[in-house]
Amino acid sequence: MQPVEQAAITIGQLEIRYLMDGTVSGAASGMFELTVPPGARVPPAHSHTNNEEMIYCLEGTLRSTVGDEVRDLKPGERSYTPRGVVHAFSNPHDRVARALVILTPDIGAQYFRDIATVVGAPGGPTPAKMAEVMVRYGLVLSPPRTDAPA
Repeated sequence: MQPVEQAAITIGQLEIRYLMDGTVSGAASGMFELTVPPGARVPPAHSHTNNEEMIYCLEGTLRSTVGDEVRDLKPGERSYTPRGVVHAFSNPHDRVARALVILTPDIGAQYFRDIATVVGAPGGPTPAKMAEVMVRYGLVLSPPRTDAPA
C-alpha cells in the first residue's frame, strides 16, 4: 500500500510535511520532513511517554539536544531519542535546516494539526492549551533547566 502524502502543516515558521502517517496507514512508524528556518521558535524541551524519535539531517545544520548532549547535525548525521528522554531542537544557524524525523510508534499528523490550531488561535497560544494537546498525545513538558547558561 502506497502512503498518501499529506499537505504541509505550518506551525509558526516550522513546516511539517508528513510522508507516512503511521496512525492512518497502520505502519509501526511515522515519517515526516521538518523544515526549520534560522531562529524559528521551536517546541519547548519535552519527552515522549510512548515514542522513540530519530532525526536525520538533510540540509543545513539542526541543533539537537538529547538529554545532556547537544550536537549540531549536518547533512547525513543523525540523532536518536529513546522514550522518556528529554529532547529539543533548534536552528541558531544562518541557513534553513531540513530533517527527516521518524517516530515509533507514530503520534500522527493530527498532533501537529492540533498544535497548529492552538498556535494560530486569536491572541496566540496559551501555555495551558499547548500543554493539554501535548499531554493528550503522550508528550511531557520538561521543567526549565536551572543549570542552563544565562
